[in-house]
This record gives sequence, C-alpha cells and structure tokens, in this order.
Amino acid sequence: MPVTIPVAAIFSEAAQSPSTRFIVGQDPQGHWVAMEVHGLGGGLFRSRHDALHYATDLTDRRPDAVVISTDRVEFRI
Repeated sequence: MPVTIPVAAIFSEAAQSPSTRFIVGQDPQGHWVAMEVHGLGGGLFRSRHDALHYATDLTDRRPDAVVISTDRVEFRI
C-alpha cells in the first residue's frame, strides 16, 4: 500500500539538508508533484520530466536543491 507523506513530514525530513528546496514525487492518484519543502509553492505535472524541469529551473539547477521521493507525496491546494 502506498504511503502518503504529509507536508509537515516532508519539511522535517528535508530540513536535514538546508539546501533542499523541492520534493518531486507522485501523489496517491499517480500525478507527478513538485512542491517546495515548506509546502507553499509547487504544482501537479503530466510527467516526471516536467516536474523535475519546473523544480530545477526554480532552483537555478543546483544539484542538491531537488529531492526525488520514493514515497507518495500529497500536494494540498
């Protein structure tokens, strides 16, 4: 059964790396999500490529700024 990570949990995990700004992963419905670790910005995307492109562009392509989650993530609007 997929695990959904609430935004608060993502923030606490990402806080271990101060340079991380975005989490990219899939929501429970299988949509690709890119969201800021504090949960205030992000969006839903058609593909993993599109979500990564969005996140890497907003972080000036810093290699440590985007983390890909293996667990399900939930983007709340």
